[in-house]
Amino acid sequence: MDAFWNLITIPMLNLLLLLYEILGHNFALSIAVFTILVRVVTLPLTLPQQRSAKAMQTLQPQIQELQKKYKNDREKLSQAQMELYKEAGVNPLGGCLPMLIQFPVWIGLYQAIIRGLGNSPMQLFQLSQSIFPALRWLSDLVPLNATFLWMDLAHPDRYYVLPILVAVSTYVQQKMMATPSNDPQTASMNQMMTLMMPLMFGYFSLQFASGLSLYWVVSSLVGIITQYFQTGWGNLLPQRSSRNAV
Repeated sequence: MDAFWNLITIPMLNLLLLLYEILGHNFALSIAVFTILVRVVTLPLTLPQQRSAKAMQTLQPQIQELQKKYKNDREKLSQAQMELYKEAGVNPLGGCLPMLIQFPVWIGLYQAIIRGLGNSPMQLFQLSQSIFPALRWLSDLVPLNATFLWMDLAHPDRYYVLPILVAVSTYVQQKMMATPSNDPQTASMNQMMTLMMPLMFGYFSLQFASGLSLYWVVSSLVGIITQYFQTGWGNLLPQRSSRNAV
């Protein structure tokens, strides 16, 4: 299993080190540029996911009508919804496969940043051993300078700026992607997830290295921008999104 993850992580780690050299040994900037590059490369997987969310949002008025019509018959409601999806050419699970494919990429990116932030003798040795022979000259960069502004990127942000940004950016992205529902149970579950995920990631950021929090903030900002151009402000500002759609 380690061999599989190394196939993803080690090339990413070498790219991260190369960016670190090109960008004047600024590891924070390297993480930001690296994250943007990965998000751009995975756009062909992200865009279908966002288009699926937009299509589902467009169908919400019709779905709500069906829910009213068949509120006492779950089976007929399910059949009517599937017919509606088929007529509209929408796959309600269309966004799931691209998201699943992206998971190994996200984990590889996470592992590459973790390895780059290593500071113990063993971690530094493993980092040096992970460098490709053609880029062996990058070994001179180890250990990396993990200082940025007031932060040590290898440790949590003691002023809580990044954890707050993680929570806020996650909330905005979740809210934009949320699909309105007329079903009280579904609406309640969606609302709980929209609130819980930002709080959860914000809490994790209090424990994790600041470099990982920086990666998450940049990744969320890129996600917010691409989501905006696909669906507008979505459920974050539904009235404004409706005007833009018109």
